[in-house]
Formats: sequence, structure tokens, C-alpha cells
Amino acid sequence: MIQPTEAALQAAQMYEHFMVPLMFAPWAAVLLDFAGVQAGEQVLDVACGTGSVARQAAGRVGPGGAVSALDISPAMLAVARQSAAPDAPVIDWQQGSAQELPFDDAAFAAVLCQQGLQFFASPVGALREMRRVLRVGGRAALLVNQPLEHNPLYHRLSQAAHRRTGVELFAAAFALSDPDRLELLLTTAGFVDIEVRAQSRPVRYAEPQRFIASILQGAAAAVPALAAMSEAQRRSLTAQLQGDLADWLSAQTEGGELVTEMGVYLAQGRRPDGVVPAS
Repeated sequence: MIQPTEAALQAAQMYEHFMVPLMFAPWAAVLLDFAGVQAGEQVLDVACGTGSVARQAAGRVGPGGAVSALDISPAMLAVARQSAAPDAPVIDWQQGSAQELPFDDAAFAAVLCQQGLQFFASPVGALREMRRVLRVGGRAALLVNQPLEHNPLYHRLSQAAHRRTGVELFAAAFALSDPDRLELLLTTAGFVDIEVRAQSRPVRYAEPQRFIASILQGAAAAVPALAAMSEAQRRSLTAQLQGDLADWLSAQTEGGELVTEMGVYLAQGRRPDGVVPAS
């Protein structure tokens, strides 16, 4: 496996330390409930990041089931392996692309993807791969962001960053925030019984004064525009944004915590009986 750079490792570690407990672990439980993951099932987590969904899935399927987890980032996978408790269920961590999954046909009862589909070069191609590795009747369950307007903190942060840099830093993270497009992608990929559901929940961040620095470093693990910045550029942008958003951050702080809302779409489809054409 390719060895990650020190900068990539630091970003992945911040992602696991700061973003996962607040944003991804709670939603992972929601995604697993939505997918109906049960004991004894074989489950695949695509774009697993540092492993939040995979770890929770392993606890649910138990010793009679199995979990595989795939990510394209060596740094994310390195942190995922480090983050697993010594007595945790074994997870099959794999490096690879969602566009060409390194798994046999009909290998899984459920395929999960939290906050990954919007980053793929070909979302429908990745969904076809998910369909391929599902058993007949198996389901793919996805979680992506609702539009920026339903994610007020990122909306403000994105606007301020665009004024400073001229770049839509978080455009990729919100690229699939249209429920009709999600349904069309699943239909085109050959899924049936499709369901798309909007859901929101409050998110609380400790240490609001460190929020922007932490979010920019952690998001660099997944957001290309941030990953391309040097450490000095990120520090400079952090200072600028901290000043730009100081009043808003203060107004959103309650009891020493930054409180905001996060909105997502949950989408699910089932692999039908019979052979579905590839295109």
C-alpha cells in the first residue's frame, strides 16, 4: 500500500479526532438504522474514511457477520486501523477506488456510503459497482449533505471562504444535494424500491474559538481545494475566517459550545431480481 504523507496523516487524524465524533459517528448510527443492518450480515462500507460506519456496522453484525471497508486514501485507512479498539471485531480494510470495487459479485447484503458519493468521479459508475457486489435483494444506503442553506455553519463558512479565496471550497461536499438527482442516479444504476429521505439534527462543537482551524485541517482529508493548500496558507485563511465570522460564531455559542444544524439526505435502493443492463 502507498505510504501516506505526514500532512495527509495529520489531516486524517484531525478528521477522526474532531469531525468524526461530532458529525460522522452520530450520522453513522442513523445510516445503519436506515439500512436496517442486522446481525449475521456481510456489509461493505465504501469511502470509509477513518472507519466510523465500518466500526459501528461490525458491532451490529456481530461474530456471525463480516464487514469490509474501502477508501482510496492511505492516510484515512492508516488512521482507521489505529482507531480500532484492541478487542473490536475484525474489519477487512482495503485500499481502492469506488469506481472499481475489488470484491466479487453478489458478496454483500448491504453496501453503505456516508458522505462519499458526491466526491466520486462518476457517481452512477460507483453505484453500478455497488449494485454488482450486492446480492439479489441487497440494498445500498447512502448519506449526503442537503444544500448549504440547510447547513448554516457551512453556508456561512463557504461564503466567507469564497470572498477570501475566490474558490468554492466546499462545493464538492455539497455536489449531490438534490434529492431528485439522487433518485435518478440510483435508478440509472439499476436499483429499485428507491427511497430518499431528508433529516436534520443539531450539532454541538466544543471550543468554538478553535472550530475554524480544526474544521479546515480536518476537511483537508476529503476536500481537494483544502488539501492543495500549504500549512501556511491554511493558517492565514483560518485567521481571516475567524475574524470574518467572529460575530456569527459568538451569536451561535451556547454554554461554551457552538450550536448549529446539519441537514442530510438518506437514500436507499435495492438490487432487483434478474440481470440489470450495465448501461
